[in-house]
Amino acid sequence: MKNVLDVCCGCRSMWFDKNHPSVIYSDIRREVVTVTDRSHRPDGTRTLVIDPDLVADFRNLPFPDRSFRLVAFDPPHLERAGAKSWMAAKYGKLSDDWRNDLRCGFRECFRVLKEDGVLIFKWNETHVKVNEVVSLAGTQPLFGQVSGRKGMTHWMVFMK
Repeated sequence: MKNVLDVCCGCRSMWFDKNHPSVIYSDIRREVVTVTDRSHRPDGTRTLVIDPDLVADFRNLPFPDRSFRLVAFDPPHLERAGAKSWMAAKYGKLSDDWRNDLRCGFRECFRVLKEDGVLIFKWNETHVKVNEVVSLAGTQPLFGQVSGRKGMTHWMVFMK
């Protein structure tokens, strides 16, 4: 039974088991992208594979209310990124209406959570401060953790 949903799975980089049988991996795109970066490959490219189980928009999820015990929400967090940059390909880019996008995303994540379900939210505040984003959730997280080399990635846990 699939009782976990990742609404912005991208290339599933945060998952230890990228094919866990309890998870539906969802993303708005399905693509293979080869981008130039400063990788260790001789040709200076890197390939990202975004291959969700389901192509869906986190702002309008195709699931009934109260479908999942756990939802992972790691939305795009960059305001500025080159159209062909590795960062934009891997993490996505915020739209001009990103505040409304995230507000709708939180609403949808909470809608598909069962009562007492858990939302794991990940945000990197490279361009937008975490406090501004959390205010869009409509509720405060229970707890969280700051991580990353520069302490800019925030992990938070919400409960419905």
